[in-house]
Amino acid sequence: MILAILVLFFAVIGSGFLVKVFPPTQGHWLKLALAFSGAYLFSITIIHLLPDVLLDSPDPQLVGYWVLAGFFLQLVLELFSHGVEHGHMHTHEHGRVGSMPFLLLGSLFVHSFLEGSILIDQGSRHLGHAHQSNSFYLVLLGVALHHVPAGFALMSVLLSRLNNFRKAFLWLLVFALGSPLGIVVSNALLHDAPDSTLYTALTGLVAGNFLHISTTILFESSPEHHVNRNKLVATLLGLLLALVSNFA
Repeated sequence: MILAILVLFFAVIGSGFLVKVFPPTQGHWLKLALAFSGAYLFSITIIHLLPDVLLDSPDPQLVGYWVLAGFFLQLVLELFSHGVEHGHMHTHEHGRVGSMPFLLLGSLFVHSFLEGSILIDQGSRHLGHAHQSNSFYLVLLGVALHHVPAGFALMSVLLSRLNNFRKAFLWLLVFALGSPLGIVVSNALLHDAPDSTLYTALTGLVAGNFLHISTTILFESSPEHHVNRNKLVATLLGLLLALVSNFA
């Protein structure tokens, strides 16, 4: 659990400093990172996250409702985040300079909290099959990969609004603390009941969340079905990493 908290916290913190290396106006690397992380997230959701929660649940049909809820919850959250979680940096749309985009930050915190909430300590879970024992680290990697471009996009938006790196960085900490707090809260609540309805609900919500974000990223990676060779390579590498991890 401590490892997961540190990895997710510093993934966001590190992405905040990337704006000093890669100006937001030069976002070619960001599109490649999004394509890679989107393909990886989609793949692990299909081959790890969904099978795990379906096998754990006494009522698999109920899982489908939670997945739908997570998918459409993310749609609602993006009304306030404007797609920052999948790399959108339309800074002119986020209000006047000098003001804080609290709704944007709040929606990203909820998004981040939910992602962290499914990272339950393996020591407190009943692992019914070997496939499940790998999922903790695979999902952790997926969330971390996703948080790097998301943190970079958020930091870019905050800088455009505050014109001050230190102030923007302090607000970035809210997003950075979302997943670690989700990990702490869910591990505390599920310590004595790791296979509870709450775990099923959280995992279903996050699976739907991942499906929305990853498919949005992948569709945006090829607007009007134009093939970009570099993005295609990044996407296939993300898929390959997920597939290889399934046999690790």
